[in-house]
Amino acid sequence: MVAVHHVQPDAAVLARQGGLSFARSDVLPWMAGVDIFFVVSGFIMVHASGSLFGRPDGPTLFLQRRLARIVPLYWAATTLFLLTGLIVPALLNSGTPSLGQIAASYLFWPAVSPQGLVQPVYSLGWTLNYEMLFYVLFAAALVLPARFVVAAVTFALVALVASEALAGPLPLPFGFWGQPIVLEFAAGMGLALLRQRGLRLGAALRWSFVAGAVLLLLSGQYLLLPAGPWRDLAVHGTAATLLVLAAVSGFQAGVPPRLMTAFARVGDASYALYLVHPFAIRGSREVFTLAGIHEPALFVVVALAVAVIAALVVHQLFEVPMTRGLRRLSGA
Repeated sequence: MVAVHHVQPDAAVLARQGGLSFARSDVLPWMAGVDIFFVVSGFIMVHASGSLFGRPDGPTLFLQRRLARIVPLYWAATTLFLLTGLIVPALLNSGTPSLGQIAASYLFWPAVSPQGLVQPVYSLGWTLNYEMLFYVLFAAALVLPARFVVAAVTFALVALVASEALAGPLPLPFGFWGQPIVLEFAAGMGLALLRQRGLRLGAALRWSFVAGAVLLLLSGQYLLLPAGPWRDLAVHGTAATLLVLAAVSGFQAGVPPRLMTAFARVGDASYALYLVHPFAIRGSREVFTLAGIHEPALFVVVALAVAVIAALVVHQLFEVPMTRGLRRLSGA
């Protein structure tokens, strides 16, 4: 969804170069993919870290594993972005970053960009600034008895959001961290607890959740709600929670079909897809321009396919070995 959102401006540029028209599609709020990403993240942290609950070394192991998984590819993407801006500035849509913003980007610290936005040098990293907050809170909560971990993280997130809503706007970084979207991490953690406690739903009910989520995304723009982060939470966050609930509440099946296995492999590479798709899309646009091909629909299909292939390659050749190597070095 995020890649579909980002491919369309490049398709419009390509169409203008060829004197063609391009009608942007906003049939779905494509950036709601981020909301799904956050709910999934909350679920995965509880689901995959269950063995760390109650362990004295749990917080350290959790952070080591998360850093090994998240940092290398993001730092590589940020470095590539900076090098591209240095060598071919015309390819980028952003201004020259300050040294402070560059340092903050590598440290996952919210900072103001030259455009006045709170985002890192590689703008996609704004979501990872939220992720890192969540990881730190989760690691800190792991020092507590297991039954209190999710409640403690949820309380911290609610406190941040309530402080921003009632006393804001707060200064950075608290004003950034206190946005309603962080509550989607709590929703994902709640879903993980429900699954741990035996929640299983039949296929008909789960598909009804999917249908309801899609209907909400399709109709959300027509709801009589004021625009802003709370509306996004109500619409996108609810839809994301329903989709993840439908995905994780099934009964154990047998061997998955080949198509599902293929989707799972793309899912494994979803973090790589998130970080590499802007490079794949812009590179594809340059190739189309050089080849004199200006058909926007063809470009969208090709650019998205190139992004997925690039993500699979980066995942296998860089992300997996780097994560394994760092975990081995750190003993995590």
